[in-house]
Amino acid sequence: MQLPIPKKRQSSFFPSLLCGLGLLLGTVVTAPAVMAAQKVTIQFGPFRQTVDIGDLEKFAKTGKLSPQLQVFTPLLTPEVRDVLNQKVKVNPGFADNFINEFAKTPQGKQVISSLGVVIPGSTKETLQTTLNLTVRQVNGLTVLGFLRAYPGENVTLDATQAATLAMDLNPANLESQAVGVLLAEDLEDKTTIRLPNFNPADVGKEVVEQRTLTFTDQKRKRKIPVDIYWSQNPSQNPLVVISHGFGANRRFLSYLGKHLASHGVTVAAIEHPGSNGVAVNSAAANTSDLAKLLPADEFINRPQDVSFLLDELSKLNSQAGQLQGKFNTGNVSIIGHSLGGYTALALVGGEIDINSVRDFCKKSLGITAAPGDWLQCSAANLTNKKIQLQDKRIKSAIALNPLVGKLFGNKGLTKVSQPVLILTGTEDALTPALKHQIAPFSQLRGTKYLVTAVGGTHLSISDPSYPLSEATTLVREKRGSETESLRQMVRGISLAFIKQQTPEAKTYQPFISSTYTRSLSTTEIPLRLVAELSPTLKSVVEYTNNSK
Repeated sequence: MQLPIPKKRQSSFFPSLLCGLGLLLGTVVTAPAVMAAQKVTIQFGPFRQTVDIGDLEKFAKTGKLSPQLQVFTPLLTPEVRDVLNQKVKVNPGFADNFINEFAKTPQGKQVISSLGVVIPGSTKETLQTTLNLTVRQVNGLTVLGFLRAYPGENVTLDATQAATLAMDLNPANLESQAVGVLLAEDLEDKTTIRLPNFNPADVGKEVVEQRTLTFTDQKRKRKIPVDIYWSQNPSQNPLVVISHGFGANRRFLSYLGKHLASHGVTVAAIEHPGSNGVAVNSAAANTSDLAKLLPADEFINRPQDVSFLLDELSKLNSQAGQLQGKFNTGNVSIIGHSLGGYTALALVGGEIDINSVRDFCKKSLGITAAPGDWLQCSAANLTNKKIQLQDKRIKSAIALNPLVGKLFGNKGLTKVSQPVLILTGTEDALTPALKHQIAPFSQLRGTKYLVTAVGGTHLSISDPSYPLSEATTLVREKRGSETESLRQMVRGISLAFIKQQTPEAKTYQPFISSTYTRSLSTTEIPLRLVAELSPTLKSVVEYTNNSK
């Protein structure tokens, strides 16, 4: 997923500052304390204004402005009120030790450091003590709750710094970072096995050839470009289809396509015309509403693009030429990133749950939601009551940082019987790990694997040479040398997973293991692999599902 930068702005800079403040504090703070602050001073450059917290509480509850708040009339919009009322719940089962453990992690240190910038004059000790007190409350984490809990009569907030840090610390993202504390420990499978004396991440012996084809679906009026990667030597490998994410294109994972082809696997990297970079940037010129950037029917068209492509490649397979016999369309594996991950899961039998999407978007979608949460709400406009997109030619799926959320509800993936591998990153700010990958993983009933990149972001697995839009400045992405070991793991484990559909399955099986992922871990990006969630993580998923 790549976020476009809309040309039209629907809100001014000043409301975004206050929303930013809410986004930041709403993720880490909550209920009242003794000897707490009664006033808040908002600092914006040379401008300073002190207001009673009680007046802000009244505004949050009723929408009415006291005389003291009248000066902020242009700023205190319904969106800001939404932020002030936003709550993030913490499972009381692990709340007691959460702050102490979280504060030791890089993510926790970043949060406390960020709060220190937003609250000038504060100390790490004061912030951590306040958080230790407030996180134990049962009413949820709120902006005003934190202000009431902070020691002292007055608390000063730097609105500019709050706005700058807001995107990284939206509630959904911080929720996943918090779970990252558990992931690093609970997903640590210390079982050790002996690996074969080769590495599937190494370049294969085959010479890779590449060609771009364009197919036209007359029925749906869609032109579909595809990059084909292949080698001359015939093999018994499956055909692999790669589906890109929202706002990207078919070159997003070109390094992976070339790698697989070097091992004799034919790869078709498809481009979806309704959600590629060209389509999204065009839509962004007319709206800044993420839910309107993605046509609802794209959730149907994307899987159908893949099925149409397989039909066309099957025809091409029997025609004379250099690609004759290269496409094993009866045995297909699909790899998808972000929205492409959704596409992959739909094609192996995931059933869209429109009612769950609509319910979430109506009741739980706040201004602090992650971009992926907003995008899934485009599907709420679908009219189909029952949507079946499975293509039985597809025998396995790899979903990299998939955008899932409530698209399949709480049961839509239970019928998937094909093998599935899901990759998640604990610092993914666009499709946060807990709701978009870990909870969906828990639904799967067949052969499944969850690979976690602790500290990984949404675009960490992208081709380093792939150009990113200016929008990536909105979030901190890791995709340079620090994530090379992650991309190496993606190359190796993808090949090993695909080989499970071939006579070489046993040879490659050892590489789908915690031993292999640990061998590629670094201090910056520790890697974990499990086939089942721990009881603790299962309880977190259940708590999350029941609290929304």
